[in-house]
Amino acid sequence: MPLSAIQLFSILFLLLMQVNCSPIPSADCASSGFSWESFPPIPDSTGFAGSFAGISNDVLLVAGGANFPNGGTPWNGGKKTWYQTIFAFDKKEREWIKAGLLPEPLGYGVSISTRDGLLLIGGSNENGHVATVIRLRYKNGEIELDSLPSLPMSLANTCGALVDQTIYVAGGLNAPDSKQTSNAFYFLNLNRLQEGWKEGPAWPGPSRMLAVAGASQNSFYLFSGTELINGERNYLKDAYVYSEQEGWKTLAALPGPVVAAPSPAWYEKERGFFIFGGDDGALAAKAATLKEQHPGFSKDIIFYDIDRASWEKTGKLSSKAPVTTSLVSWDSKLFFPGGEVSPGIRTPHVLVARPCTNH
Repeated sequence: MPLSAIQLFSILFLLLMQVNCSPIPSADCASSGFSWESFPPIPDSTGFAGSFAGISNDVLLVAGGANFPNGGTPWNGGKKTWYQTIFAFDKKEREWIKAGLLPEPLGYGVSISTRDGLLLIGGSNENGHVATVIRLRYKNGEIELDSLPSLPMSLANTCGALVDQTIYVAGGLNAPDSKQTSNAFYFLNLNRLQEGWKEGPAWPGPSRMLAVAGASQNSFYLFSGTELINGERNYLKDAYVYSEQEGWKTLAALPGPVVAAPSPAWYEKERGFFIFGGDDGALAAKAATLKEQHPGFSKDIIFYDIDRASWEKTGKLSSKAPVTTSLVSWDSKLFFPGGEVSPGIRTPHVLVARPCTNH
């Protein structure tokens, strides 16, 4: 039966409504796959690199880290200073508070958010590198502190991630004056803490520090980093995956190095990993000459497709890319608190990315 004019008009009207009501992606979504939001900065005029960051009781915590205070830099005689302040951001109050202090100044370790608090693994301060593991719990506006088994050795500039209920830590430096990076690979089962850390097999590639970790449901990933050979950096773009069942496997190499990019990489369930920025080493030899004129680190966002076993560039960060900071997944958003935006220069700003609906 042919449709009447009224029926045709009704169908056309419904189609137009569907088009008009469809979400229109923002320019950021179209260019990077993420929309970028403002967020209150960490309450420090300079900011910190190497801070620990994560979630406890649905509150964002940022603890410790280091900077060059009072306008200092590595090239004007500034002295690197570590801190022990614990900042907390409560969504209800919409502001940062100083919630407590670490037992000592500390930074440049691994941050792991667990159901039972935020773990601070290893790190460094002006006295050297440490093996301690500290747990922070945020309760009723206050911080509770206790300890978990220490690492078998002191490690800073390492990376790590939580796979199910097992923490994996890979690489780093044993001491501030180490001329060689470590290929240490340790794991700790949170359900069997009494067993302590165990040593796993090293990945089939160079030792490294400042790598990016990743975690899927049952595997640990290791991306990029830099090897130290007699104190000289060798920027890496290799990648590996580890599982208890299959051991280590080599993955496709990254498009370029992503040294000290926010870690762990963001795992989009069932698809793969996004890595945001990082130091590609292109200006590493010129950092001391460029000084404040350094343009900053790579702003590229890259994606590793697990099914295709391949990498692609998917866009760029909306502003200067921070390194030596954590990536924290919270409230359906990704948080990059503070970090280093060019050699020696910290930021108190907190980048926030919301994955777009097509991801």
